[in-house]
Amino acid sequence: MCVGMLLLPVCVATAKALWVVLSRTPGTDRIWLPMLAGAACWIAVFLLLPKPMLVYVFGHELTHAVWTWVFGGKVKRFKAGSGGGHVVTTKSNFVIVLAPYFFPLYAVLLVALFMILYLLGAWHHAYGAWFHLLLGAAYAFHITLTWHILQTHQTDITSQGYIFSAVVIFLGNAIVLLLCVPILGRESVWFAVSTWVQCNREVLHRIITWI
Repeated sequence: MCVGMLLLPVCVATAKALWVVLSRTPGTDRIWLPMLAGAACWIAVFLLLPKPMLVYVFGHELTHAVWTWVFGGKVKRFKAGSGGGHVVTTKSNFVIVLAPYFFPLYAVLLVALFMILYLLGAWHHAYGAWFHLLLGAAYAFHITLTWHILQTHQTDITSQGYIFSAVVIFLGNAIVLLLCVPILGRESVWFAVSTWVQCNREVLHRIITWI
């Protein structure tokens, strides 16, 4: 809880940095309109049709597994169903536990698919609009179903504490956007990083001034 409280100023700085990066990234008609259209399509599906919980839960548990592999652990058991799931791993930390709530696995897999098409020479400029449309839908899928699942009791959250979990989930989602938005807009990621550092300096300076 104490770590979560101490990270609150970082949350403020990260939110400010994300706003700056979003406002200064070009390509509104080429990128954001198709992505917003894709997000709107998914939200309509989310509100009007039965929620695809099996797809979400599978991705949720697979994200636990992926981050376990990233940290050098092994997955000993994997189970996913529409009513819930679990994984048994040889290693655990707060990133592995909370990763499904901030790491948009299906959006990442979509990006990987289109990168493979590009490397194989099967990419066509006309695919760009479809890519951004599907990416918007995939990210909206992540956000809406993560919010939906957080309305129920989650042992991932209770095991890490509510305040710490909320901070990590917010920072994780914000940092993913902070790093990916410049790439989509064909801008330098360094701009996002430097903006984030500058915003943290400004927030820290204000805190010191108030104290």
